[in-house]
Amino acid sequence: MSDQIRITLPDGSVREYPNGVTSLEIALSISEGLARNVLAAKVNGTVQDATRPITTDAAVTLLTWNDTEGKATFWHSSAHLLAEALEELYPGIQFGIGPPIEKGFYYDVDLNGQHFSQEDFKKVEDKMLELARQKQEFIRQPISKAEAVAYFEKKGDPYKLDLLERLEDGTISFYTQGNFTDLCRGPHIPHTGFIKAVKLMNVAGAYWRGDEKNKMLTRVYAVTFPKQKELDDYLHLLEEAKKRDHRKLGKELELFAFSEKVGAGLPLWLPKGTMLRERLENFLRKAQVRAGYQQVVTPHIGSKQLYVTSGHWEKYGEDSFKPILTPEAGEEFLLKPMNCPHHCEIYKTKPRSYRDLPLRLAEFGTVYRYEQSGELHGLTRVRGFTQDDAHIFCRPDQVKEEFIKVIDLVLYVFKSLGFDDYSAQISLRDPENRQKYIGSDELWEKAESAIIEASAERGLRTVTELGEAAFYGPKLDFMVRDALGRKWQLGTIQVDYNLPERFELEYTGSDNQKYRPVMIHRAPFGSMERFIAILIENSGGNFPLWLSPDQIAVLPISEKYEDYSNEVFLTLQESDIRGYVDHRDEKIGRKIRDSELNKVPFMLILGEKEQAEGLVSVRRKGEGDIGSMTIAEFVAFFQNEIKPVAKAV
Repeated sequence: MSDQIRITLPDGSVREYPNGVTSLEIALSISEGLARNVLAAKVNGTVQDATRPITTDAAVTLLTWNDTEGKATFWHSSAHLLAEALEELYPGIQFGIGPPIEKGFYYDVDLNGQHFSQEDFKKVEDKMLELARQKQEFIRQPISKAEAVAYFEKKGDPYKLDLLERLEDGTISFYTQGNFTDLCRGPHIPHTGFIKAVKLMNVAGAYWRGDEKNKMLTRVYAVTFPKQKELDDYLHLLEEAKKRDHRKLGKELELFAFSEKVGAGLPLWLPKGTMLRERLENFLRKAQVRAGYQQVVTPHIGSKQLYVTSGHWEKYGEDSFKPILTPEAGEEFLLKPMNCPHHCEIYKTKPRSYRDLPLRLAEFGTVYRYEQSGELHGLTRVRGFTQDDAHIFCRPDQVKEEFIKVIDLVLYVFKSLGFDDYSAQISLRDPENRQKYIGSDELWEKAESAIIEASAERGLRTVTELGEAAFYGPKLDFMVRDALGRKWQLGTIQVDYNLPERFELEYTGSDNQKYRPVMIHRAPFGSMERFIAILIENSGGNFPLWLSPDQIAVLPISEKYEDYSNEVFLTLQESDIRGYVDHRDEKIGRKIRDSELNKVPFMLILGEKEQAEGLVSVRRKGEGDIGSMTIAEFVAFFQNEIKPVAKAV
């Protein structure tokens, strides 16, 4: 064994260290400041404890709070700290699992009849901080299965014993900090002293292993930070998120509603919401016409055999609504879960030549999927939703060019709607579980290469995720960060060699031979429902002027000016300016306040002077009075305020 090993750092530099050096020691050799902030390290692609010895040449990335893996390690360690605090406060408690999640962590516990509620949060937080200040080290200990079983049998922890049943010798380790020992693979932060701010967020029920046949455990959600200010900022963002909740604003702005009689997860679009939705659809329709798409319409149901052919029945049949039986024996239909099989059948309506390709078919198609009632959430998780779906049928030599054009369309949509902070996720197959997918390795490799090359050519900032591909092909998912810093998946583009094979799609090549086209699936919005929910929350209901359901409110000071108000409103309608006249018998101050609450961009105040001189007194929401104008001047001013990209909508 060599006394020295070579460590390659992210900047490409190579340093030599003694065999057995830790990542923390490597950080210290670079700077004391860096060492104080290192939480874990990625060694040859695997995240591990910063205190774990490295015994071979390795590529090392030092992870801090600014890295996703660093945060995950911090929150994983915080889950162990939560468990230690709970064990001290609730003797006899038993533990399930305690993973990090996107924001914070949770631990599933069996309280064995002891009471725990939000009233107990403060004492648990105080105990966690007390333990954190002790700077307890996280100590890893590889252990045999027999020893691990003996430990948890003595402790009386059946959930850990259940977990151990599926583990094998040589893969098991314990982590200990202070008086608490847990079954865990790690990694963990060096010690608990990094944890400076703690907040328990919620408590809920969770069946062990997610199986309702098992015992209901108590799931304690929490979040921690290395600085109190970061926790304060996070809690402030949560308060802002509550104000922006699309379910709350959707009701206040009269955009959409739900009805128990109609059914859970089936939104009803009210007039103002319908207007907003139609403006978005028209915006994309015009962009698609310019890009060479042809609009189609397909039924809301399809024969079950259609989805058997496509593979959707095999993969998603259990998650769909049950088949619809007709009086005809053996005849079964499904509520449409996907638009793509229908579009394949449109392709087959006549012979296609290589000269006909690419063929771009677009549809705002409503689809239906049976989401569990507990997973429904406003517009972001529904049972009936409309996709801005399109399918491009092209020759293999056209795939990359078409893919790039779709990337450009997605970015155009984002820019027009103010989504400037985005990244792209290349979603590939899980190499360890290929039975999840249909199609040959050769076709998958072609599809994956096309996505990777097109993304690189467009200079997209990308991450690659294994196992996130659709069952029929890899995809490029666009992740958008909203005004509150939350990440959402919106647009998606997928390359598919498999459905053309399953539907036996063909075109005649220049050599008069038959070939299979390649299929590109794309949806810049994703689903109209989910996109609008995110748009509501990102804007706080303050939509771009061109999208606002009510762009102006005409506010007569009294009933004496109603005729003039109606005349002004009709003139504005002729210029495609939308809104209403507030004829209520209310004081003008109340009318202005209500218009502000309804997030109407412009208010036109009409009184004696305005009527006499043919003027409108203009107020902008949030700014106040911006002066008097003639109607023609206001129309010109208004049109100038609308972004050029939306003027044609």
